[in-house]
Amino acid sequence: MCKHILNAQVSIRAPCCRKWFDCPECHAEESDHKLAKTLEMSFMCKKCRKAFRKDMTKYEESDEYCPNCDNHYVIDAKTPQEMVGIEAEDLRVDSRIIRDERERSRMKEIDISELLD
Repeated sequence: MCKHILNAQVSIRAPCCRKWFDCPECHAEESDHKLAKTLEMSFMCKKCRKAFRKDMTKYEESDEYCPNCDNHYVIDAKTPQEMVGIEAEDLRVDSRIIRDERERSRMKEIDISELLD
C-alpha cells in the first residue's frame, strides 16, 4: 500500500526493473536507479487485479477507466496530511481535556441548553 497517495487505484510497472509500484515516489524509495520513461505503460487495477497497457501517445479521456472493470483510476490524489490531534471521548460528556475555563463553561452552557429543549 502506498504511503504517498492514499487513494491509488492502479499499480504501475516500472519499465526499468519490471517491478510493480503504486507511485514514482515508492519506486525512488525502493530502487537504486531512476524511473525510466516510456510511451507504453503497464498498469494493474487494484479493484479487479487485472493488468492492462496504455499507449501514452494516444491517451484519451476514455483511457481514464480500467478496460476490464470500468474503475476510474485517474482521480485527484489524496496525500497524507500532517496534523496534531487528541483522541478523546465526546467533550459534552467529559470536558476534563479542555484546560481553558472559558471553553469549559461554554460546553456546560451547551449541555444546559440541550437539556432545556
